[in-house]
Amino acid sequence: MDYIPAKTILSPWHEGGWFGCNYTMNLYKGCCHGCIYCDSRSECYQIQDFDRVRAKENALETVARDLRSKRKKGMVITGSMSDAYNPFEEQLRLTRGALQLLDQYGFGVAIDTKSPLVTRDIDRLQSIRRHSPVAVSITITTADDRLCQKLERRVAPSSQRFEALKRLSQAGIPSGVLLMPLLPFINDTEENVSAIVNQAAEAGAKWIFAYPDMGVTLRQNQRGYFYDRIDEDFPGIKEKYMRVFGNQYECASPNHERLWQTLTEGCQQEGLLYRMEDIAHSLHAPYRTEQLSWL
Repeated sequence: MDYIPAKTILSPWHEGGWFGCNYTMNLYKGCCHGCIYCDSRSECYQIQDFDRVRAKENALETVARDLRSKRKKGMVITGSMSDAYNPFEEQLRLTRGALQLLDQYGFGVAIDTKSPLVTRDIDRLQSIRRHSPVAVSITITTADDRLCQKLERRVAPSSQRFEALKRLSQAGIPSGVLLMPLLPFINDTEENVSAIVNQAAEAGAKWIFAYPDMGVTLRQNQRGYFYDRIDEDFPGIKEKYMRVFGNQYECASPNHERLWQTLTEGCQQEGLLYRMEDIAHSLHAPYRTEQLSWL
């Protein structure tokens, strides 16, 4: 494992972002999941050798110092740029240590991940939830394990992620699915969306969140990387992207209106939330009478 210096790890305060979060925290840089569509590979993020994971030097000491310096308590999100549960976390336990610090200093947490390893830390999440909001979102883009292994090459298959979702739900941890991206002409089918809704509901999910365009973003070097990968497993699809989208950044599914309808109707039928404002409200509402800072 290589380490990189970091003067600070928690971001400055911001009001009510993703899942109502106020701070971001990335303990690692880069990601080895091998997802062919990852926007974090884009040049604008300036992550050299993106597929190589590096840890932040003195990460837990830095997080502790950052938390002590914050004047406002809040909810911290991790996993936005680098999955906090990459394979190295099993031994390094930086994310587990950071959860202990968030608990100690009275902060909430939201986790975005593709890894079932998050279930290892159920005890930490339960402890945080006693005083602050907790949310775990597991990205699932297809209900088909075979397709999953083509899109997300070095990460647990979808079936294992649904099982992790079930374990979190049974443990009382608010959890749900990030249904993104849907890749036009590959996994943007009504059958796929319906299968994810059904399996998420069976696993006890509280929400499924997706963007209404039900598509993918492509820019800079990421576009070339994506095209190279789909050429390997989906012959002819690259040419279709080039013809339909050209150099567009946002590549919405041509079927996005029907897919969105399928998602929203399925969520309503299963009692799942799908609007970010509703998800955030459900997470924060139990704490409003006790901690006005969550408003």
